[in-house]
Formats: sequence, C-alpha cells, structure tokens
Amino acid sequence: MPYQQTIEYLFGLQKHGIKFGLSNSRQLMALMGDPHLRFSSVHIAGTNGKGSTASFLAAMLQAAGYRVGLYTSPHLVSFTERIRINNVPVTEERVIDLAERVRARYEGLQSTDGGALTPTFFEVTTAMAFTCFAEERVDAAVVEAGMGGRLDSTNVITPMVSVITNIDVEHTEFLGTTLERIAEEKAGIIKQGVPVVTGAVQPQAVKVIEQRAASCGAMVHRMPKDFEGVLRTRGPEQMFEYRGIRTRLADLRIGMLGSHQVGNASLALAAIECLDGRGMAVPEPALRNGLAGAVWEGRLEKVAERPDIYLDGAHNPASARTLADAVRDLKTNYRHVVLVIGILMDKDHRGILSQLVPLADRIVATRPNYARALDIVSLLAEIGAFPGRVDAAETVAGAIGLARQGAAESDLILITGSLYTVGDARAVLRPGAAGPLQGLKG
Repeated sequence: MPYQQTIEYLFGLQKHGIKFGLSNSRQLMALMGDPHLRFSSVHIAGTNGKGSTASFLAAMLQAAGYRVGLYTSPHLVSFTERIRINNVPVTEERVIDLAERVRARYEGLQSTDGGALTPTFFEVTTAMAFTCFAEERVDAAVVEAGMGGRLDSTNVITPMVSVITNIDVEHTEFLGTTLERIAEEKAGIIKQGVPVVTGAVQPQAVKVIEQRAASCGAMVHRMPKDFEGVLRTRGPEQMFEYRGIRTRLADLRIGMLGSHQVGNASLALAAIECLDGRGMAVPEPALRNGLAGAVWEGRLEKVAERPDIYLDGAHNPASARTLADAVRDLKTNYRHVVLVIGILMDKDHRGILSQLVPLADRIVATRPNYARALDIVSLLAEIGAFPGRVDAAETVAGAIGLARQGAAESDLILITGSLYTVGDARAVLRPGAAGPLQGLKG
C-alpha cells in the first residue's frame, strides 16, 4: 500500500471518533506481541509543555548514549514526526509496514466487549509506535499522552517515572468541566510505586495528584516546592540554575525561547533525577549537552529572518498566555508585531485572542487546512474592533504573503493559534525540514 494511501487509511479511522478506554489498546498490544512490555519508558501528561519537556528529556537521554524512542502528537507536516528514534523520524516505508501489520492483526476480529474491533486513529498509531520501539530495542521511550491520561491509549505502559507538566481547563467535552475532574484524568497515568514529577500549581489539581499518588504508594516531586529552575540570562540562548531534588546545577543553557522553557527543562531534569534512582544514570555533561541541543518544532521556532518569523502552536488560553509573556520579552527587539492567527472552531477563541491581540500592531486572520478550522468571518468577528489594520487570507500561505507585505526587516511576524496553522506555515517556510529522514532500519 503506498504511503499516501496508508495515511488516508489511518486518518480514515477518525470516523470511529475519540474513545476513552484501554480495552482496545490492550487487545491491540496483545495482538502485536505486547511490545509495550519490552522497553522502559517515561510517560508525560498535562495541559501544556508536554512536547518541549519530552524533547528535553529525550535529548538528555540520547546525549548519555541511550537509544531513545519519542512518541508525540500531533505532527506538524509529516506523520513520520510522531514516531522518532534518537530524534530521527521513522521513514515512510516504516509507517507503511507498521500500519499494514497492525491492520492485518485486528481486521475481522471481535473486541473484548463482543462487537467488531474498530480501533481509533490514536489507538492504531500508538500500537504502531510501541511496536516500532520494541523492534528498535530502545533503552527508553519518552511517551506523550494524547489527551487526558487515565483512559488514553498510551496508558498501557508502566513507566519508570510519570510526568504531569501542568493542568488547566481543556477538552472539557471529554475530560470534564472542572479543574478537579481534568486533574483526575491527568493523574490517571500515575502507577503503583512509580515516582511522579509535576509542574501543577493550582491547589485543586495538586490535591488530586497527591491523593492519587498516595493511593499508589508513589512519591510526588512538585515544582517549585521540591525543585525549580531559576532564569539567570534571557536571550536567544537562555541560562538558568537548577535547584533539584538532590542536585544543584549552575549555568545550564537552553536554546528554546521563552522563560516557560526553563520550567519545562526543570521538569525534565527532575525526571532524570528519578530515573537515576531507578538505574538509568545520565552524567552531568550529557545533561548539559542535551539541554543545550534540544529543539521542539513549532514552539517559538524561528523559521525566517528580515523580518523574523516565529511559529508557536499556542491553542488554548493557558498556552496563549505563556506565549504572550514570551513575546513581550521579544518585542523590545522589534519595531512592530504582525500577528498571523488561525484557530480551530472547538477552541476557546476569545480566551486565546484576549492574550495575543493586544500585543499586535497588525493582524492577519486565516484558517488552517483542516476540517475543524474556524472560518474567517467568525474569526474576524471574534477579533472585533482593533485599532491597527486587520487583513484576512483563506490559506496560511496567503496569510504569510500578506504579513510580509509592508513589513519592515525590523518587524516580528508571529504565526500561531493552532498546531495545524503552524504545520501549514512550516510546510511553506521550511519545506522538507520536518519530513521523514533516512537511516532507520525497516
């Protein structure tokens, strides 16, 4: 089956919707020979910062000489980005092979509840990823939960450490409408005796996490109570001090922009401390080199110059607020800020826009090439009265063209609102950069 046909099959599974429950995932794993039992792992849940934290963690482990799997979602340009070995996306040929084998194992079978086994997109892709990690004999896999945690497909693993980045209101139609209910879903990744690292700060969320951990006999390490990162130098290369659970490290450098990345790096460092206590040591030079070299596409990623263009996948009010704080720091280096924004229809448009619109001198409204994208007319109505100039373009490529028109070399163009908007922009501005790389077996 050709690659494009394979991708169409996978995305065609979205017709089965989003199903919370582990029965399908456990059945798929059994059909594939229980690959999730053949590698060590770190499990990451939370509202924001999961991808960056995963990237920091995987980079440090790789710098220490470990063979590292990385499973994240969604992708920006190519599906292959979701499954990586030592930060190299799998090949298209490997995607075809994995998809065909998973499909061949489940088609025509009954599920454990008696009906036809009809796994969802994420259930199948998780089975593909875990099969790949087992076959590649990774020393550790860094696994990002897709949504929630308790009933997420990835929750079949028993990790060496569980990481919950933070908790805010999101996906209320699936996870619940209160912070406590959402926290219960995220805390569902906590396993018996497995240490927990968290950046959650709201008392309601912290209480839920601690109660779940206590019931599992799991030690909880909270930021900033038990560990923290202290920013020392801002700029294209940030420097911070880590005051850890047992370790103190000065003059650590990261290339990811935004002071919030210090927090994400600190979560990864705390997870590394937990791994060290469970037999997976990472020496200090590897910590430093991994942090300094870690990158995460689409998170304040600079993709063009003169004018500088940054991409950020902020898609909820909390991530938009974090992005706004980072842009305020950047603004001092630029004349004007041009905001290119496209949002999905099921997101909190007003919450996102309220954080970002006040920072802009000019706005270009657009929509990503995705079925759930908010239409331009509705987006313009949400933006409302704006003292600067507002343009609109039906495609992200067109919006980039409009943003560049009249922009000076000293302006900042920020493209955000959705990872799908960022993916479309990255395909235009960095063609081929996120595509599948060669070098993996299979």
